[in-house]
Amino acid sequence: MTKLTNAMAALMTLIALIWASDALRLVGIAVYTEQYIALLLAFAFPLIFLLLPATKPKGAEISDENEFNQGQRHVPWYDILAAVIGCVLSLYVMVRFPDLSQLTAKRPLDGLIPAVIMLAMLLEGVRRTSGMIITLVVVGSLVLAFVGHLLPAEVSGRRILPDHFIYFLLWDSTAILGPVLTIVTSIVVAFVFFGTVLFKTGGADFFTDASACLMGKYRGGQAKIAILGSSLFGSISGSVVANVVTTGVVTIPMMKKAGFRPQLAGAIEAVASTGGQLLPPVMGVTAFLMAEFLQVEYSAVALAALVPALLFYIALFIQADLEAARANMKGLDPSEIPNGRKLLKAGWYFPVPFIVLIIVLFVLKYRPETAALLAACSVFLTATIFGFRGKRPGLADWFSIFRETGLKVLDIFMVAAAAGVVIATLNYTGLGFGLTLAMVKLSGGNLMALLVISAAACIVLGMGMPTTGVYILLATLIAPALIQMGVAPMAAHMFILYFGCLSMITPPVAIGAFAAASIARADPLATGFEAVRFGWAVFVIPFLFVLSPSLLLEGPAWLIAVDISMAVAGVSLGAAGVIGYGLRRLGPVARGIHILAALSLMTPLQGIDWGRMVNIFGAILAVSIVAWEVFGPKKQVQSSRS
Repeated sequence: MTKLTNAMAALMTLIALIWASDALRLVGIAVYTEQYIALLLAFAFPLIFLLLPATKPKGAEISDENEFNQGQRHVPWYDILAAVIGCVLSLYVMVRFPDLSQLTAKRPLDGLIPAVIMLAMLLEGVRRTSGMIITLVVVGSLVLAFVGHLLPAEVSGRRILPDHFIYFLLWDSTAILGPVLTIVTSIVVAFVFFGTVLFKTGGADFFTDASACLMGKYRGGQAKIAILGSSLFGSISGSVVANVVTTGVVTIPMMKKAGFRPQLAGAIEAVASTGGQLLPPVMGVTAFLMAEFLQVEYSAVALAALVPALLFYIALFIQADLEAARANMKGLDPSEIPNGRKLLKAGWYFPVPFIVLIIVLFVLKYRPETAALLAACSVFLTATIFGFRGKRPGLADWFSIFRETGLKVLDIFMVAAAAGVVIATLNYTGLGFGLTLAMVKLSGGNLMALLVISAAACIVLGMGMPTTGVYILLATLIAPALIQMGVAPMAAHMFILYFGCLSMITPPVAIGAFAAASIARADPLATGFEAVRFGWAVFVIPFLFVLSPSLLLEGPAWLIAVDISMAVAGVSLGAAGVIGYGLRRLGPVARGIHILAALSLMTPLQGIDWGRMVNIFGAILAVSIVAWEVFGPKKQVQSSRS
């Protein structure tokens, strides 16, 4: 069983990479994209049913590689049967798709029966990989499809027949086998492969040690190492939990040893890992999905995401520094900081794939999957030629990389297929338009109210889901309402991505914070609430860029510069107010003044009367605060290197 599942996972990755490289077209082989997707599902379904038990071990997460058991569990007969049926049906769809996709009006039984079975298997696959929440969302959308015509007239959809809709779900190119799964099975797989290659050849160790070299000597350096290292890893990995467990096993004990409270150490790692999904150039591959949804160049998404992500990490660095200053912490002992020259000599080539990625995407303007493959090839060549600290990847390592890539994308496959069901429901029945109108009506036509409602909905719908799945679902359900209210499409999609990611650190289902808490040996809920406190800025930033498009680099250069400066000053003062420390300890009144100045500086112009006057008031208050801290009484000022 182990050999079988390992071989299937590796072969699935190989097929996906062949497709991403456009090799079939180059040799004159033409197939439907849906046939290719069905072939991958012929591997994905057996892997899910053979490796993931019907009942999860308590506390297991899909992002934890150990959950796959690598074939070590006893597989019951019904899972073996489901694996065989899933494989055979997927191959049947691959062979018959050109014919049966043309017969959606007639709905022959040889197409309808496989559609019913495949839908049931998809629901169970989603449940096993991503949990009950997303499964219930899909089931709810199916129920809504059949009873949507009974809803009040302003939100109702058209009446549909069950057999019509179920046949449509499998055999139409806009449903399960539609655009979302197309993106995932090409772009996402290529980038997951790139990330796996990078970090399996030593990239994780290199970037963690590089972070230690850059930040280790400063106060709170342990937390700053976690923030920098997790940002680099998270942008590539595409999984908050994977990021936490990979970098957190090093950074969390390091922070605890320095004096950070266990729940704070876990919270810092969880928040920093979450932010990696928002950081260009890769953004956990969600940027490429966003580009497809918005029908824009990837470069436009990466550019728009840059300033908000930098604001987020500026706030984290300042807070980590002030937490350390308040507790009088020091940096790492010099003996614990890696030798920079030796590290650079051993792994100088690890930044090369990022350079390749940026050149291929932004200069040569190749397809994203091609850029990911070329970046992965650059890692392969440099790691094979130079090695890292005396170790070069061998044949077994490369097989492991292919296998792990196949396993990592299983949950994304299922979520993407599930999103196809939801999208088909909204489009086929017309309920999508009704849902948009309902959200706008609930907000009373007030943009700020709609943003708050949307933020809460994003956090709830995103609970327990991987970042890519969160974005796909929210882009279908929430973004249209924001756009209907006049929010720019780019800002609307960035908004839902931010709040979807926030579900990773927001109790009660904060899986990123819970994963960090298990490493920190801290209370999970306490770590989650600490993560909300430490990551306060990410709850504010989305409102800023929706109401101030200049933060997405839209508008005159002078206005962009002014608003970015105001935002940076705002998050800096806000961090001091939240932590309770600036150049000295801050009492309740001083903390309140800092927070007031921060909110005034960050007040957006759009939709807010006298917004610029509020900004000016905040700037005056900020200058007064700085002057008081610099020239005021010195007895409480603590001089520490930051």
